[in-house]
Amino acid sequence: MTIMLIGNKGDLDARRQVSTEEGERFAKEHDLIFLETSAKTAYNVEEAFLQTSTVIYENIDKGIYDLSSDKSGIRVGNESFAIQGSTTRLGDGNTKKKEAAGGCC
Repeated sequence: MTIMLIGNKGDLDARRQVSTEEGERFAKEHDLIFLETSAKTAYNVEEAFLQTSTVIYENIDKGIYDLSSDKSGIRVGNESFAIQGSTTRLGDGNTKKKEAAGGCC
């Protein structure tokens, strides 16, 4: 399992409850990835996903995960995922019906 410890609200340094060093130390002791982010400014938000996916990819490459089992939670291949009949909430409060689409996200 790959787990990332994320310290959020990095833009509010004056209201900090946990020091960077404390977060890093805890993550290291528990074999976690550590990163500080700010959802407000988007600082390191994408990086959090990139670091986690990189570790997962490296673990796959090393053979750490049993990809022949569904228990790993990882599917290998170029599957297309479709979301049928779901809705998306728009910024104006309205909803928009999604059409079935190939790919993810």
